[in-house]
Formats: sequence, structure tokens, C-alpha cells
Amino acid sequence: MRFPEYDDHDAIGLAELVRSGQVAPSELLDAAVERIEARNPALNAVVHDLSARARARVDDLPDGPLRGVPFLVKDLKLQIQGAPTSNSSKLTADIPSTQSSVTFERYEAAGLQTLGKTNTPEFGIMGITESDLRGPCRNPWSHAHTPGGSSGGSAAAVAARIVPIAHSGDGGGSIRIPASCCGLFGLKPTRGRVTMAPFLGEAWGGFVQEHVVSRSVRDSALMLDIEFQPTPGEPYVAPPKERPWLDEVQTEPGKLKIAFTRDTLFAGETHPDCLAAVEDAVALLQDLGHEVVEAKPTFPKDELVQAYFLVVATGVASFVEGTAKAAGVRPRASDFEPVSWLLAQIAWKTPAPDYLAAISAIQKASREVAGFFEEHDAFVTSTLARPPAQIGELATQGIEKVQMGLLRALPFGALLRVALKEMGGGKLAYTPNTQLFNQTGQPAMSVPLFWNEQGLPIGTQVAGRFGDEATLFRLAGQLERARPWAQRKPPTL
Repeated sequence: MRFPEYDDHDAIGLAELVRSGQVAPSELLDAAVERIEARNPALNAVVHDLSARARARVDDLPDGPLRGVPFLVKDLKLQIQGAPTSNSSKLTADIPSTQSSVTFERYEAAGLQTLGKTNTPEFGIMGITESDLRGPCRNPWSHAHTPGGSSGGSAAAVAARIVPIAHSGDGGGSIRIPASCCGLFGLKPTRGRVTMAPFLGEAWGGFVQEHVVSRSVRDSALMLDIEFQPTPGEPYVAPPKERPWLDEVQTEPGKLKIAFTRDTLFAGETHPDCLAAVEDAVALLQDLGHEVVEAKPTFPKDELVQAYFLVVATGVASFVEGTAKAAGVRPRASDFEPVSWLLAQIAWKTPAPDYLAAISAIQKASREVAGFFEEHDAFVTSTLARPPAQIGELATQGIEKVQMGLLRALPFGALLRVALKEMGGGKLAYTPNTQLFNQTGQPAMSVPLFWNEQGLPIGTQVAGRFGDEATLFRLAGQLERARPWAQRKPPTL
């Protein structure tokens, strides 16, 4: 391929080449398009082509910090004027947005060149990326395995060196899960850090935060600096930063008190590979001089699992209704995937006091968890409880689809119990460690420190205090310097 050095640079590195005149933005655009054409057919990561749009503006880019750097946007929530935001629903696959999201406008003002939109499960529900509309997205480390979800397409594209960074969003782990599966760095910011204006104030009851997946920590920090700007009318206010997060990456964190657990937080047991990743991270943190203790926050697990699914179900029902309205039709089961329709049914049958009780339970538990972080600077778990699943392993099977259709006739209580058993105890057992921090609103990151004997990445999650991305970026920068990962490439490239 032309410009082979492209694969080895992060976004900041490519921008420095442009700024110094060594490379033109058009050359970066050509390099990225060539890689989409060569690598995407095996991955199914990029599902909507915007390269013509990028080419039309290549000679008139803003002089921002990432001028000319190729970029991809997750096909969920974030909107680009003139391009569809399908959310992987067949009803909206071809309906163009009439206005861009404020965060996308900030990306473009920074000089980023958006080449396309990436694969996602319908409405971002699953921790895999295998929608009926788009088909399965595959992991560059092994095409037989999932890149995770819901930002699976973005993570696969970054791991495959198609782009150095890509937009993502996280409502239950959807930045951290694919970062873990694809050997990337992925940070979910503090609640209220990144605006969803002008379309939304919040999504999934404030669980969802937008950001990116990246190969380098510094790219993630710079992108959060770009995203976090005053935005009138926000429903949440994140604490201000003391200085640019990009500066924090090169700042030593000092000696931190870091807690860890080998247990899962919400369901199931931890796979030996994920245990090995945690123990390896603990040893590295101790070698770096941190005080590491085995401890975990206390919270009412079963109550929070039920509350999580009630809030998500309500958000999905809103998506179902909004999608049908945009398409000019009434919501029908045949227009949506069975999991989406089941969650919508739960929401439509949920009494309003039950929903408020779920929010209250989350808020009470958030105070309890915050107390734990008064005593500890960070908290380490495995990002996932198991290695990346094989394609199809976690997808809804035919018999499950039939069963979900039959569940619609159940009253609310019975419907919720069955759904929690099927989704909470089954599929959640693969990804039980990420949702807590969507509920509490705390920042949490997945750091790629470990690969198993099969060569699959196993991420380590580190959560921090509410509003304290600075400590996480300092710690992540230290870990990256101690155990560099960015030049480790998937064998399929």
C-alpha cells in the first residue's frame, strides 16, 4: 500500500506530518480510502461511505489540531447533515439527517476528515456487533471473533489501521468492551462531559457518553479536550478540568492507592484469561510504585441489574418510537429486531413509579460507590469476564426469537423476570463489569495490557472518581510508557 508509515502513526502523529508539510491532507485521505477498500471487506466495519464528502473539503480544512486526519463516526446517535444515521435499523437506513450534532461540528472544526460511518448493533443494545441490517462485524485479531459492541465497527477499523481514531459511545460498556476485544485504549468520560446537542440532553437516563476509541492514550486525551466545551442547556455539568487532558498524559501520577477485584460486578464468573489479565495489571501497578489492595465497592447488585435494564428498556422504547415516526409508520414488531422489541415491551408495560424507583436505586448506590472512591484513587477489574466471543455465539438464535415473540403477551412482572433471566444472567455474564460506571457516571477506561495464548486481546478496566479523568489519563500514560502496545498489530493485517 502507498504510504506504509500511515499504519504506524496515531492521530497526533499524522497531524504533525501535515503541519510540518511532509504529507498533504489529500495523501492521508488516499491512504485511508485505500485501506478501507483493502481491509474492510473482511471486517464489515465501515458501512456507509462518506469519502466523497471528505474529498470535497480536503483543500479547505480548518487549521485545527488534527487537520487532515482520517476519522470514522459510529452509526448511532451522532448525526451528520446530509448523511443517514440508521442506528442499524432498516427503517432509517436511507433517511438523511437535516442537521449535524454539535460534537460532530467540533470534530470538523478540529480538522478531522470523516470518511464513513461504522457498524453497530441495532440501537446499540448488544455487546457484539451483528445486526440484521448490517451483518456481523469481525475482529482484526481473529475474523472468527467479535470486535465487541456497540462500537464494534469503530474499534475494528482502528485496530485494522484504517483510521487512528474513531467516534464511539458507551451506555453500558460500548467503548470499553470493543476496546478490550480489539486491543485498543477506550475511555468512557464522566457523565455530562460530551454534549449530545441539539438532539438530546441525555440518552438511556444519562448512562450514555460519547467519545472515541484509539490506539494511543494521547489521542484520546486530545479528543476529549476537543469535545469538552461549554454548551448551553446541558442537563448535567461535569467538573471543570484544571488543564488540558493532553498535558496529563505526560504527567506522572504519583503514588496512587488502587483497589482491585478478581470478581465480576454484576453476573457470572471471571474466565482464567481475564483473571490473568487482572493479576498481570496488579503486578505492573505494584512495580510502578502504587499501593494496590484487594477491595471492591458494595452495592445492591440484583437491584442495580434490574434498574439498569429498566432504564435501558425505556431508552430503547424511545428509539423504537422515534425511528418509526421518522419513517412515517407505526411501531411494529416486524420492523425491529426481537431484542429491541422485547425491551420496548418492557418499557411500555413499566409503571411510572417503578421507573422512578429504579432511578432512585441507582442514585442511592452511586453515593455508596462514591464513598469507596474517597478511600481509593482508582479501581481495577477485568473489562470483560471472558475473552472475545466467536461470531454468532451471543447473537439471538432462532428459537430465542420465537420465545421473545411469545413473551409479549406476559404481564409486566413476568415479562421483566424472564427478560432479566435471559439477558441479565446469560449475555450479561460476558460483560458484567462495565455497566456500574454508566449508572454512577464515573469515568472508566479499558487499557490493552494483556493478550491470551490464542493471541486475543484481554482488556483491563480502571475506573476513577467522578470528574477525575486527569488521574486516569496520568495512570494510562504511565502504563503505556511501561508496557507499549500501539505497535502491536493484528496478524490478519
